[in-house]
Amino acid sequence: MAAKHRHQLPKKWSEEWGEIISGVSGGFLFGIPLLCTMEVWFIGSYAEPPILLGIIAITFFIVFLINRVEGFRSQADDKDPISKAIAESIETLSIGFVCATLIMIVLQEINLQTPLDEVLGKVVFEAMPFSFGVALSRSILDGDRYTNSNSNQSQSHRKGKKRIIWADTVADLSGTILGAMFVAFSIAPTDEVAMLAAPATPPWLLLIIFSSLIITYGIVFASGFTNQNKRRQQQGIFQRPESETLVYYLVSLFVSALMLWFFQRLAFDDPWSLWMRYSIILSLPASIGGAAGRLAV
Repeated sequence: MAAKHRHQLPKKWSEEWGEIISGVSGGFLFGIPLLCTMEVWFIGSYAEPPILLGIIAITFFIVFLINRVEGFRSQADDKDPISKAIAESIETLSIGFVCATLIMIVLQEINLQTPLDEVLGKVVFEAMPFSFGVALSRSILDGDRYTNSNSNQSQSHRKGKKRIIWADTVADLSGTILGAMFVAFSIAPTDEVAMLAAPATPPWLLLIIFSSLIITYGIVFASGFTNQNKRRQQQGIFQRPESETLVYYLVSLFVSALMLWFFQRLAFDDPWSLWMRYSIILSLPASIGGAAGRLAV
């Protein structure tokens, strides 16, 4: 009996972490549009407490309605679904607030010198789309793009393994480029990149790179969007999780630089350090878009 309990405990923790990672991934996918929006930062800076409380209440109500139907946790029969939805909504808002706070710290929009009311305003406004993404994460991320190829997969691998390797690689590469370009196209022309890059020091740039890698790894390999075992059996060139995450981050970084040049935010006579700072800043949302693109193809 005790052995059975010890066996179930790690499984429960594993399921718990899986659901949280799925929620966080959905939050980042949904929170991209407001992630680098200067107007949201400014509005949050001077928003009055009653407005912030109203936004939190509205967000909670919408998240509660979503959780009554879907939610980021697996659905199970419950004797008190209302209480379960309320508890899950509190968890959802908590995850959304934590994600928004961390990303604002990484972008240096929040620091130790930022007044508390400004911190709360920025976090509340940014946490709203993050919370919606967390609540919708199961409906966004559930599925398996490999489920329809089970019966004929072994024959196709034997007949054309090299063709499949290149096809899978091209599919992931094109998905990454399209997703990164879609996000970078809407952010590169704005002043937010220059604002965020101005105070960025080399350690902060390294932190942004590390955050981009962790977030995209979580979205693609730990969010539960696809069956991880089947995905790792895919025959792409960069199919190992670590190598895929790193290589396609570099692709997103290149797309970011290309979009900045396209919108004349960078020129060939600019110093390489400016290219690096701007591109790394833009690569954070662009790499998240690239990860979403890989999941979509």
